[in-house]
Amino acid sequence: MQQEAVLAIHSCSDIVLLSPTGTGKTLAFLLPIVAELEPDCKEIQALIVAPSRELAIQIEQVLREMGSGYKTAIVYGGRLFSKDKINLKHPPAILVGTPGRISDHIRRNTFTTKEIKTLVLDEFDKSLEVGFETEMRDICTALPKLKKKILTSATQKVRVPKFVGLTKPVYVNFLKEVESQLKIKAIVSPSKDKLETLVQAIDHLGNEPGIIFCNFKDSIRRVSEHLTANNINHGCFYGGMEQKDRERTLIKFRNGTHQLLIATDLAARGIDIPEIKFIVHYHLPMRKEEFTHRNGRTARMNKEGSAYVLHWKDEKLPDYINNLEREKLNKVLPPETTRRTTLFISGGRKDKISKGDIAGLFFKQGKLIGDELGTIELKQDCAFVSVPEEKANKLIEQLNNSKLKKKKIRITLI
Repeated sequence: MQQEAVLAIHSCSDIVLLSPTGTGKTLAFLLPIVAELEPDCKEIQALIVAPSRELAIQIEQVLREMGSGYKTAIVYGGRLFSKDKINLKHPPAILVGTPGRISDHIRRNTFTTKEIKTLVLDEFDKSLEVGFETEMRDICTALPKLKKKILTSATQKVRVPKFVGLTKPVYVNFLKEVESQLKIKAIVSPSKDKLETLVQAIDHLGNEPGIIFCNFKDSIRRVSEHLTANNINHGCFYGGMEQKDRERTLIKFRNGTHQLLIATDLAARGIDIPEIKFIVHYHLPMRKEEFTHRNGRTARMNKEGSAYVLHWKDEKLPDYINNLEREKLNKVLPPETTRRTTLFISGGRKDKISKGDIAGLFFKQGKLIGDELGTIELKQDCAFVSVPEEKANKLIEQLNNSKLKKKKIRITLI
C-alpha cells in the first residue's frame, strides 16, 4: 500500500488513498510530501488537515520522528491562539491542524498560503462532514497555487464536495486487500439496562486492553460511575473534555495505568493507542462507517482481535449487523486493579532532556529495577512515566526537585 501510494503521489495531482486503520497511511503520504519539499522556500509548502486534535498531534509526532530536517508546526483548538502565532512567526515547511483552527488562521492572515502546493485531508470522510463544511470550503478556496490534493480514509463510498476540486483522482484502494482477523460477536443482556451485563463481560474478557464505545458523554459518565463502583479501573475519553485531560487519558492508556477506555467515536479514528485486544459497542453507532472505524481499533495489521455488540435481548439490530455468534459469558475472577500509575515530570525536549536521562534518574536514584520502570513519554516541555503504584509516593519523595540537564524538575502524580 505504501509503495503504491508513494508512486501515485509522486506522479499524480489528485489522489484518494483508501486503506484500513492501522496499515500505515500516515507514512504513505508523509514520505512523498517531504521528498518534494523545496529546501530554499521559507513559507508553508504543505498543509495537512485532520478532523480531531488527537489525529493532528499524532501526524505531527510522526513527522518529527522522521527527522526530515524541515520545520513542522501544529495548530488546533483548545489552546491559546497567541501560542500558535509564536510558532508560525517563522513559518514551517509543513503545517498540521484541525479545520476550525486552520481556517481561523487563514481568515486572520497569520500565515501566507501563496506557497502551499500540497493539501492533505486525512480521514476526509470525517473532515468533510456537514459540521466542518464552512471551514473546509474556506481552506480549499484559499490556496491559489495548489498543485496536489491527497485524501485518505478507511471508509469507502464517501461523497467528496465539489469545492475540494478533485479532477480525475487516482484511487489507491487497499480496503479489501488486508485480510482482517477481526471476530465480531454478540453479548446479550437480559435487561434493557446493560450495565450489569457489561461488568460480567469485562470480568469474562479479563485484564486485557480494550475500549468500550458509547454514543454520548452522559452515557460515559454513567458507565464510568458503575465501573468505579465495581472497582474496575478505567479512563474516559470524549469531546467535551479539556484537551490536557484527553491527552493524559491516552498517556495512561498507552502505559498501562488504565487497561480500559470508555469513549465516544472520537477514539475510533487515528489516535495513537496501543494494540487493543477487544472493543465493546455498549451503544451501536448511528452509521455503518463508524461501526467500521470502531472495529478498526482492534485486529490491526493482521493481528487477532474481537468486537462485541452488547445489546438487549429484544433490541432490533441494524441491517449491517446480522448472524452474530453469541458469546457465552463465563464467571471468572474480575480483572486485576491496575498496579501501575503515572508520574508527571516538569521537563522535556526543550530542556535537552532525553528518555535516557529520565531512565537513569529512576534506576540510579529511584532504585527501580528491570520493568518496574514502564513507558516513558517525552513531550516538548514535560514527560510522563509509568511506575508501580506502591512505589509512586516514595519515588516522588526521593526524586522531586532533582536536577536533569541543569534543570530542576518537579515530579507529581497525575
